[in-house]
Amino acid sequence: MSRSFELPEADWATVGAVGEPGQRTFYMQARQESQLLTLKLEKQQVAALAQFLAEILADLPAPEAAAARGSGDLVEPVLAEWPVGSLQLAYDSSADRIVILAEEISMDDDDDDDDDDDGGEGGDPAGPEPGPPARTGGSDPDRGAARIGITRESAAVIVRVGAELVTAGRPACTLCGRPIDPEGHMCPRTNGHRPH
Repeated sequence: MSRSFELPEADWATVGAVGEPGQRTFYMQARQESQLLTLKLEKQQVAALAQFLAEILADLPAPEAAAARGSGDLVEPVLAEWPVGSLQLAYDSSADRIVILAEEISMDDDDDDDDDDDGGEGGDPAGPEPGPPARTGGSDPDRGAARIGITRESAAVIVRVGAELVTAGRPACTLCGRPIDPEGHMCPRTNGHRPH
């Protein structure tokens, strides 16, 4: 049984990666006072999180510029509590916080999981998409859940760092969207042949 977490007033949050392109492992970290939470993400989840946070921020007053440029570095040692299976987002206007609800990956979702998190192989190429908030605690009592309330400034850091992480990886195939390895790429859309 995995632990669940409540950080309703996180004072800092970011995303980051450890490793070389093609072998990177992605993380999200949030801190509230002395509690530091680290969760493992997929590259597609980082991209979707950054995109949806940017859309939410577009409808809100601009965050304080200096804070939005704050540090996006992961806090060492990077030890994830559990891998994230789903992410959901909402804006809490009374607290002026963007709420991120993360649920641990289920055993059913874990079938196509691999160590090459930069690859995006298998599963939905877009990855799990953020959406409306669900109840805290997850649908399976054995799976961990985390509810994190972040500031607009922290959201802006995640948007900036997330975009940098996604573009710093291996280039994507224009036909199938999968990463192109330095050794080459056998695109399933061309049945293994070179595109014309």
